Amino acid sequence: MNLADIRAAFIPRKKRKRVGRGPGSGKGKTAGRGVKGQQSRSGGGTPLGFEGGQSPLYRRLPKRGFNNKFRKEYAIVNVGQLETAFEDGATVDAEAIREARLVNARQGPIKVLGSGDIKKKLNVTADRFSKSAKEKIEGAGGSALTA
Repeated sequence: MNLADIRAAFIPRKKRKRVGRGPGSGKGKTAGRGVKGQQSRSGGGTPLGFEGGQSPLYRRLPKRGFNNKFRKEYAIVNVGQLETAFEDGATVDAEAIREARLVNARQGPIKVLGSGDIKKKLNVTADRFSKSAKEKIEGAGGSALTA
């Protein structure tokens, strides 16, 4: 066997139809766009949300609420999850929580909430704690430190 004998697997590919290349091509003259009208022009067509001149839905509906661009989104971890994921006496910080896959690596700062029970003594460091989470962690003999 030579290198010249090796051939790629045959993969039939449909060739793209070239339009506007004369009458013999089958897609000449108007290039499949029909005759005259908005759609036949270059750049023709209607913008997204256009309703034929009627006031579009996104303008008919009232604006609601307020979006705070300075809002901070926290990745949430519950005390019960810390109980199952870590050994007694462990030091739990943001890196350890991400390694245990309790939060996604791309999620932002971590907030610990008080859902679930904790019996293990854990030294937890996070960006924020709820009041109940802090009480539960300290009640089990651990410490809750804000980073």
